[in-house]
Amino acid sequence: MLEIGKRASAFSLLNQDSKKVSLKDFAGKQVILYFYPKDLTSGCTQEACDFRDRFDYVKTAKAVLLGISPDSAASHKKFIEKYELPFDLLSDEKKEILMKYGVWKEKSMYGRKYMGVERTTVIIDKEGKIKQIFPKVKVNGHADEVLKALK
Repeated sequence: MLEIGKRASAFSLLNQDSKKVSLKDFAGKQVILYFYPKDLTSGCTQEACDFRDRFDYVKTAKAVLLGISPDSAASHKKFIEKYELPFDLLSDEKKEILMKYGVWKEKSMYGRKYMGVERTTVIIDKEGKIKQIFPKVKVNGHADEVLKALK
């Protein structure tokens, strides 16, 4: 479960180019992990593009931005190419990391229950500990809120 001050769970996942990306690769940097439900859908596209449009600030803060969803690396590649996203999207098709971070949850739409990603963002500090958690994210204004928390 996510808790501020606790060590972030380690992971190694494939990015859009099928290259392994691990949390330990970014030791000494702040990491923004944003968990989202599905590539190329309206809310997820808005969120990704908002982060893209503010990516210079992420770089200035010497932070790393990673998106994680259960979509495949090939799906991520299409998403990145279509919207010119300058950051890695990681594929968690087995949902192991989604479950480890507690974002794979029962959801409900039109009275139908199903399992899915609860849109959540986590900031991990330079020591690998959870600095901030943004649960049940509302997309509008979220990227700005996250970037303010990097300071």
